Amino acid sequence: MFKKSVLALMAFAFMAAISAIAVYGQTAEVKEKPRMYTYVADWVIPRSQWADMDKVIASTQTDFEKAFADGILVGYGDDTTLVHHEDGNTNDTFWSSMSLGGLIKVLEQVRKSANPTASPLSTATKHWDNIYVSRYYNWKKGSWKGLYTYESAYKLKADAPDDGLDQLSKNLVVPLLEKMLADGTIVEYEIDTQAVHTEAPGLFYIVYIGATADALDKVNAAIRESFKANPLGGPAFASMVESSQHRDEVARTNATYK
Repeated sequence: MFKKSVLALMAFAFMAAISAIAVYGQTAEVKEKPRMYTYVADWVIPRSQWADMDKVIASTQTDFEKAFADGILVGYGDDTTLVHHEDGNTNDTFWSSMSLGGLIKVLEQVRKSANPTASPLSTATKHWDNIYVSRYYNWKKGSWKGLYTYESAYKLKADAPDDGLDQLSKNLVVPLLEKMLADGTIVEYEIDTQAVHTEAPGLFYIVYIGATADALDKVNAAIRESFKANPLGGPAFASMVESSQHRDEVARTNATYK
């Protein structure tokens, strides 16, 4: 009984915090969007062959451009990791569609175009894939090179409400990133979970693509200011996630969005 009372009190406190933030910020209502699926192919390439990845990417551009023009894809691009760690990748390619079928159609075509037995893919020390789904996302139409992606990975606590990610997205994350998108600081954002579960449930990813390197500082400053203006925001977020599971990644990005 005591445990149930404590959990009920925590849930009430969280909902009160979320309500206070929404009222204080007077933000427009955030609604879920149709599901967007993203395929990410990750590679670990030896340093001596990093430059050769440009040839691999070039060999698949025609496939992405055609799928984009045909309306199968809403976005695509590639990342080069800037902050390396032992278990991370060095490069990735990604593409987004409003259907799983669209993702797989492009995957099959890309596999025909890219030669996996040619360098540098043949010398990759690791390779893995993920399929993500997002209901909270937005972007500016266009094509860019030399952008900067910041990705933060979190895991919801076991006792988090079933709609915890929706609450965090609608009341904390999306309003802030929409402001950054509107003023040109970022060109895209999305909040992802795995559509094909290769890791434990509960993980989610907040991803944004900055227009310049300075965007990383601007977003961090906006987060700090948001928590100053809405003191309950930080505790509300912290009450939902396992802090020990938090990880970040920074990459240089080329991207196109419809």
